[in-house]
Amino acid sequence: MGSDKKKITELLSVNRRNFIKFAIGGAVGTGLSPLPWKLIDDTAIFTQNLPWVPIPETGKFTKVKSHCTLCPGACGIEVRKVGDRAVKIEGRTDHPVNPGGLCPLGMGGLQLLYNENIRCKSPLKRVGARGTGEFEPLSWDEALSILTHHILELRSNGKASSIVAIDDYNSGSTVSLLIKRFMKTIGSNNYMRLPSAEGDMAAVSKLMYGSDTPVAYDLENSDFILSFGCGLLDGWGAPGRILNAWGLWRSAENRGVTIYQVEPRASNTASKADKWIPAIPGTETALALGIANVIIRENLYNKGFIENRTYGFFEHETEGIKQRGFRDTIVENYNPDRVSEITGIAPEMIISTARMFARAKAPLAICGKGKGILNGDINEFMAVHALNALTGNINRPGGVLTGARPPLGILPDPEIDEIASESLKNPGMARANGVLKEYSSQTSALTENILKENGQEVDTLLVFSSNPAFTLPDGGDFYKALKKVPFTVSFSPFLDETAMMADLILPDHTYLEKIDDTECPSLQYSFFGMTQPVVTPLYDTRNTGDVIINLAEMIGGSTANSFPFKGLEEAIKTRAQGLFDSGEGTGKYNPSDTPWKIISTGTIITTDFKDFKEMWRHLRNGGFWYNPLSHIKADTGLFAEPESKFEFVSRRLKSLVEAYPEKSTPDVSEKALYMPHYRGLEKSDETYPLMMAPYEMINLTSGWLPNPPYLNKTLFDSQLKGDDSFVEINPETALVYKLKEGDKIQVTSVKGSVNVRVHLFDGAMPGVVFMPMGFGHMAYDDFSFGKGCNPNTLMGAEKDRLSNQPAWWYTPVKISKVV
Repeated sequence: MGSDKKKITELLSVNRRNFIKFAIGGAVGTGLSPLPWKLIDDTAIFTQNLPWVPIPETGKFTKVKSHCTLCPGACGIEVRKVGDRAVKIEGRTDHPVNPGGLCPLGMGGLQLLYNENIRCKSPLKRVGARGTGEFEPLSWDEALSILTHHILELRSNGKASSIVAIDDYNSGSTVSLLIKRFMKTIGSNNYMRLPSAEGDMAAVSKLMYGSDTPVAYDLENSDFILSFGCGLLDGWGAPGRILNAWGLWRSAENRGVTIYQVEPRASNTASKADKWIPAIPGTETALALGIANVIIRENLYNKGFIENRTYGFFEHETEGIKQRGFRDTIVENYNPDRVSEITGIAPEMIISTARMFARAKAPLAICGKGKGILNGDINEFMAVHALNALTGNINRPGGVLTGARPPLGILPDPEIDEIASESLKNPGMARANGVLKEYSSQTSALTENILKENGQEVDTLLVFSSNPAFTLPDGGDFYKALKKVPFTVSFSPFLDETAMMADLILPDHTYLEKIDDTECPSLQYSFFGMTQPVVTPLYDTRNTGDVIINLAEMIGGSTANSFPFKGLEEAIKTRAQGLFDSGEGTGKYNPSDTPWKIISTGTIITTDFKDFKEMWRHLRNGGFWYNPLSHIKADTGLFAEPESKFEFVSRRLKSLVEAYPEKSTPDVSEKALYMPHYRGLEKSDETYPLMMAPYEMINLTSGWLPNPPYLNKTLFDSQLKGDDSFVEINPETALVYKLKEGDKIQVTSVKGSVNVRVHLFDGAMPGVVFMPMGFGHMAYDDFSFGKGCNPNTLMGAEKDRLSNQPAWWYTPVKISKVV
């Protein structure tokens, strides 16, 4: 096997060099991977054949404004109705996030509302074996009584800490605050969120900027964007905003905007960028540091910013001991020749990219692969932000803005009774391992704990707005863990994989049927928006926020006292009061005075509401509040103190490392840990000579939601045909394995195997198997169930060394032809 591995590696190495020449020589702009739109008429015919789509009644049209919460983007939507039936969703032209723009999922949202085959129509109790979908309907009183009595019994037996909640609502939403509050009042520290890029950015913001507020990118004012895998045309960030921004960059008045895309596959974004840089998967950190090397060696960095507003760039003393700085470390270890050997990118390309980036007026390096939702490599994030610091483009138009969350009011402190107080002494059964455990999701550690023979007890699992049985990259471990949890409760509006394993389902409304609130931390300004019901709820479902408040009332005592709200709406209103009290922000959008223009001019905005009653009426009807200059206030405090600076060498990380108990791990023993550094790819068993890299598409949902049939129709036959999904493989790699278009192969990792078909694609890096994310559901309806393979079933062996979170973006694999 060793000689076979060597032969394959040598062949792929040669092919990869040829591929990089091809990529740099002219693949960009040729439309290798065009946006997969098909004729609207074709789609219309398709949707007419769905059994649950009735012919709309005729009558007067009305329009209702709201927000889309299908992703964290917070795009404004306008829903067209005939009677009480919604018939079309469009982007709002009066909205600062996405003026008129909307992604395919946003447009297809009605099929999540009206598809009766995927909806939970009432509370359900499991009566058959787990996963079989055998449930019986209950009344809400019966369902809430079952859960209430179960929680009360655990509390009375001193086992409140065995209750775990997994929540993936918008992190700043009132519903999330209520869930976390509920867990605390009943006596459990086991409130968890799923791994996310937002969590990684929170860690980097704290480690390098010293800020507890999110950092964001002022893309619209930048003139050079260096994107490390961000799928700008593949659903990244707030898709409606990015699609509008792309049009702005390509308009006649902005022809000077340059976009470089770093990723190993000719995605929509890579093929439309000015330059495509196909680095080997997992080596992006080295590439960023190689670019930094050139900027430093050629003295292209912003000397004023470096000297006055950063720490750790130069040699410095710590407790009387001299320490090497970022400058000397990068110059010594990341010269273009060495980085070229690591990444596969020519030294000349690294040098020219560095010079263009440093010499631009408003250069901006961005990170967060794919749609920018999934967690990534902490060192990569740190290396990318080091590039922004080198140019000094922080809290300047076109740069990184350290904004602030909207100034919402604070809910009153919860009451903690004696039972909860005693139970809360348990710090949490699944505190994430790793140096950055305070910023990391705990779900991976939770799974490991449940599967252990002697793990701490998990009696009850509450799952909110998520489907971890499908989305976690753990090779199916969470699904196995679900079988061992005595009592699982899903609050999903859909019969997803996790709900199918639940003992009790308390279904939420869909986003078009309820009141909710949302923030968008990826925006370059603080933002708050509200949804409103655009239709009357179709089924016997309830808003999860109201359900949590109801549960608290039924539990009684201090838990009930901690929820003095009549419902979710009152809780949101309590928080929204803070927006008016701040005296800042606006609820209006003027197309001629966009947020990015306000940022570039520094025009001060004061509130345009005469009283809170007027503001609340605006918000309650699907309105919004935003403050384009929130970063200016943040900047006045960010570097105000001498010790508060951008840290190339993170003192905060050093303190976390020194407090970390597992001193023997290699991560905490190396001084380079305190600054961005490249540690190399994990050495895989020679049995697995290839890499599997997942990729996301703008017309295929890759999170907990099913793909609307409308979007399925836009998929090519080389992506999904019948029940078979395809992987993209370079023709030269296929030649090594004697594969042709359409062949069925088995892709195998240490975690498992899947069968897929081959699509030969010149834009795929040799040696890499590219697998789309979003297929492989084992739930929902005929349009999703059994369609293709889920790449998450192959992942889970690799983890980020700092956060201890699963590494999504490359997995060692082998392939073999299925005869």
